[in-house]
Amino acid sequence: MNVRRSAAALAVIAVIGAATPAAADPSPSASAALPSGLYGSTDPKYDGVWRQSLALIAQRAVGETPSGKAVDWLTEQQCSNGAFAAYRADTSKPCEGNVVFDTNATAAAAQALMAVHDHDGQARSAVSWLKGQQNKDGGWGYTSPGPSDTNSTGVVIGALAAVGDHPSVLRGEGKSPYDLLAKMSLPCDAQAGGALAYQPDKKGKLVANADATAAGVLGALGKGFVVTAAKRPADYGKCAEGKSLTPRGVSGNGAAYLAVTMLRNGNHLTSVLPGAKDQPDYGNTADAVVALAARGWTEEARKPYAWLEKNSAQWAKQGGPAAYAELILAAHAMGEDPRNFGGTDLVRELNATGPAPQTAKRAAEPAKKAEHDSGTNVWWIVGTGLVAGIGIGFLLSGRRKKQQP
Repeated sequence: MNVRRSAAALAVIAVIGAATPAAADPSPSASAALPSGLYGSTDPKYDGVWRQSLALIAQRAVGETPSGKAVDWLTEQQCSNGAFAAYRADTSKPCEGNVVFDTNATAAAAQALMAVHDHDGQARSAVSWLKGQQNKDGGWGYTSPGPSDTNSTGVVIGALAAVGDHPSVLRGEGKSPYDLLAKMSLPCDAQAGGALAYQPDKKGKLVANADATAAGVLGALGKGFVVTAAKRPADYGKCAEGKSLTPRGVSGNGAAYLAVTMLRNGNHLTSVLPGAKDQPDYGNTADAVVALAARGWTEEARKPYAWLEKNSAQWAKQGGPAAYAELILAAHAMGEDPRNFGGTDLVRELNATGPAPQTAKRAAEPAKKAEHDSGTNVWWIVGTGLVAGIGIGFLLSGRRKKQQP
């Protein structure tokens, strides 16, 4: 799973080798029944708002109308100041006291609430709170207050874009979110050049982070979770350098790093558990596919997308709604059909983890009637062809001159 929501990996880490070690039992206790309206069957303590938001966003991306119960669950999680915690078990209590406000959950919820009908006010209230939490360096941290990181800054930019606010206008002490992303970018002549770091390490050094890079590419483009593939850019394969690194340069450099890294790793990203060998990172690979498509590197994203179609079924089953949502958003970005993802209907699988969308309920009634009248079942088989991704050897060749092997 991705770093910005490492807590969401608790339920699946032992099965799929997620990036961050677990620290708690993800299963609901006997005395804590899962809330009505929530997607997923694991304890929502760490990721309830996040996974609910991604589920609603993914449903809207494919034309589904989410269940009113599911939307109500999300809106009831919002505090009076507009912010969201990762999860509040008792929403009848005020948010003062021990509630830890979560910028990632708040930004994801804002995007979800803008995607569903008649909840613009709640979304804008969430964004208003986020604006008040911007750090002096222009970015946002995971919690407030907290040091800025690339992932949180990227997802907040997506929330700003969702409500129509341009990130470059919003400034903390003279700095914009784009300044933070440029600060986190590794120069082209460094090892893993073009990547973005999550945060500087204890010594102030920037270390390449694939998940942060994918989030940074989308943030630099001013995009949220839902994107469509862009055309091949004129600056394709060119590494942007200089003291004033533009958002366009940040996104192009990051896309190149993701493309090269996945090609070298067998068309996917990897994560490392302490003391363990490299393991496939399905969630970050899906995020990288979205980022590449958004930047116009769609051809480089095809092989990683095909790899996900072939290999991610077990991960998605264990990961639940957020995992299904990530794959749906990758399919949407690539212009592919998420209802036939390597033979799996991702939309149906996502919907089965919680309240059925209103559109699914309406479609089911006439289908049942037709089956009763005819006494037969009709199965539609939709075939999609995979277009082989093109190589990027010329890019690798050019970048090796500036990168260590």
